[in-house]
Amino acid sequence: MPATPDDLRTVCWALPHEPSIVGKARAMVHETLAAWGLQSLADDVVLVVGELLANAITYGEPPVGLSLWAGADGFCVRVTDHGPEQPRHLDLGIEAVHGRGLTIVEALAHDSGVTPLPDHPGKTVWARWRPPGHGPEVTTLAGGASIPRHRTRQDHASPLHAPPAR
Repeated sequence: MPATPDDLRTVCWALPHEPSIVGKARAMVHETLAAWGLQSLADDVVLVVGELLANAITYGEPPVGLSLWAGADGFCVRVTDHGPEQPRHLDLGIEAVHGRGLTIVEALAHDSGVTPLPDHPGKTVWARWRPPGHGPEVTTLAGGASIPRHRTRQDHASPLHAPPAR
């Protein structure tokens, strides 16, 4: 069994497969971030958790799990459900009210992705934030212009090298 870093903090919740849990889970995440001294991430993480849980409950199947991981490598949130469909970007019109969840997650987190469950249908959708000073601080736009930014998106198969949420 791989060693767990001494500074790794985790919390995992098994959640009911019902829409009313999204608001409650957002509050639990906010409280956890405050207890861990990660208030600077709270607004972005709480929004991402809301988006990922709404997708898992709307399109996935129970059981639904939510986990938070914090360590020297950064902070990660994971939402697991057992539905067979994979998340996907939708081709939306400008006035669409729903369907922008993955775009929001990608805009707020440094990294995000989907890891299929190995032994049965389902997936873990995750988002990760690197600690300050651990990655690009500038986003380069088409044409070479750059803007200061603390977030860029990169795909990684295994955020924080932690075992998948179950």
